[in-house]
Amino acid sequence: MVSSMARNELRPIIKLRSTAGTGYTYVTRKNRRNDPDRLTLRKYDPVVGRHVDFREER
Repeated sequence: MVSSMARNELRPIIKLRSTAGTGYTYVTRKNRRNDPDRLTLRKYDPVVGRHVDFREER
């Protein structure tokens, strides 16, 4: 029980929303110690049909 609580605090589940304005999202985990700021990843948006930046939303 204690280990699951610690895991959730250090690696929270985050949503990555497309900056192309399509509303498409990816769900992933991030390490809060390595990436304290908002995360931005380049991933594929199937609505647009190309790779765009996906930004973390809280």
